[in-house]
Amino acid sequence: MTRYVEITFDCLPLRSITRVDIPIDASPKFRARCERILDAIHKHGSFNTYYLYNASCTFHLTNQADLGAIQFSFEGTAHTDENDRTTVRCDLHVELLRETCDWLTEPVVHWFAESVPVAVQAEFDRYIAAGDLHQTIERIKRVQADSDEHGGFVGMYL
Repeated sequence: MTRYVEITFDCLPLRSITRVDIPIDASPKFRARCERILDAIHKHGSFNTYYLYNASCTFHLTNQADLGAIQFSFEGTAHTDENDRTTVRCDLHVELLRETCDWLTEPVVHWFAESVPVAVQAEFDRYIAAGDLHQTIERIKRVQADSDEHGGFVGMYL
């Protein structure tokens, strides 16, 4: 065990959502997720906003794998600065998933639940750094240059 906090998530850039209708034949679970994503778009917008799901955050309080772990599930949004270089804040729904701490009390659980967005913000910065931001910036510059060259119009849906 080399990390004190383990964070996993799937990430959906909200700017990639092009349709806001939910499929008629969607399962109740998928429909509920779609509704939460649409709520996030309405609440936070889609620019520089990422929806995190299938996510967990595990705090390790001891150096023993089967003792002293507190695991939370979470879902919600991560917001970045205008250049997508730094995480500004996270708006997450956090729930205790499991724990292996006989000594855990409710105030401690609450404090760790409040710590999840802070830990996720730090991890999302690592996620950004691991990606190829330079290519994204170059692509945006090319699209902007094409747009400027054509009087602000590149084509439908661009």
